[in-house]
Amino acid sequence: MNQGRQRQILGYLREREDDMVNLLGSLVNIDSPSTDKECLDGICETLQNLWQDTGAQTEIIRQESYGNHLRAEWGQGPEQILVLCHMDTVWGKGEAARRPFRVEGGKAYGPGAYDMKAGIVEAIYAARCLNDLELSPPGRVVVLHNSDEEIGSPSSRGLIEEEAKKSKAVLVLEPSADAGAIKTWRKGVGMFQVKIAGRPAHAGSNYEMGASAIREAAHQVLYLHGLTDLDEGTTVNVGTIVGGSRSNVVAEETVLGVDLRVKTAEVANWVIPKIMGLRPKDPRVTVTVTGELNRPPMERNHQNMALFHLARSVGMEMGMQLTESGTGGGSDGNFTSALGIPTLDGLGPVGGGAHARDEYLLVSSLPDRASIVAGVLLSL
Repeated sequence: MNQGRQRQILGYLREREDDMVNLLGSLVNIDSPSTDKECLDGICETLQNLWQDTGAQTEIIRQESYGNHLRAEWGQGPEQILVLCHMDTVWGKGEAARRPFRVEGGKAYGPGAYDMKAGIVEAIYAARCLNDLELSPPGRVVVLHNSDEEIGSPSSRGLIEEEAKKSKAVLVLEPSADAGAIKTWRKGVGMFQVKIAGRPAHAGSNYEMGASAIREAAHQVLYLHGLTDLDEGTTVNVGTIVGGSRSNVVAEETVLGVDLRVKTAEVANWVIPKIMGLRPKDPRVTVTVTGELNRPPMERNHQNMALFHLARSVGMEMGMQLTESGTGGGSDGNFTSALGIPTLDGLGPVGGGAHARDEYLLVSSLPDRASIVAGVLLSL
């Protein structure tokens, strides 16, 4: 792709910054919490209409319990490029009315604006740009909007992996890392529950007859946190403890909620058996562990780095300097990268405050990041 074409793409999208902002505002003002099927099905239909306006072929993939998913396809050719943009947010129904979309000081605010409805706008306008400029990607582009990413993608993971296996590359339009860095790695995420069953007794008159689940929990918490290795990027965090009934009763039961983050599959394969294999210090107590690695690590491997170098070259032709980084949080890119498919994440806007009430994006980054997406689609 020559520099002139890339500059043409950038110019087209910068001229349409206001239109992109208006579309973003309309999407932000539609509630789409992960757990509200009615809301999600509504925004799914809205997105279907938007994609049909671009000439894309669309399919609503209906779900019984979760929100419906949307598949949009455009372009031609034997090869496929997959673009991922989830449409659910962490914000409950009514949040958009309480905090409607607004733009102040060059920043756009609103529930889900940064994570990740701006990425959806980028995808739609990248397609419009290439269509209007009569520039064709070297194959089919499939865009998936899933409804459950923020809760671990339980109903969409299979669909994502199926489409990824057909694809030569995957672009994830999640928000950027700090200062606009592209994400070339993400930690894997594990979620575990540790149930500890002890023996109740009167804490005053019969203490020795009891076996405290809380005392056992204290030992297990220290052991679990001891598995943390910051140099390796591994963290084990007991985030919740629920147990006991009264202060004068030796605790019969305690439940721990455990979060695991790992940078590589090798480390995951080492640490997970240690979590699953917990043994009680007090032989009168039983310890039961359930859980799994919900998202495998998206590793900084040569496939992902090659895709980043392509994006960086596209950026340079547009006069932008792209950097790369990673994050401890997971995304659907974890699934595709673990399959060995080149995956590039964080192509969404520059901003901050994901999952916070002050989340925002820099308005000027919206057309610029859409330009990178369009340029990469062509260059692949």
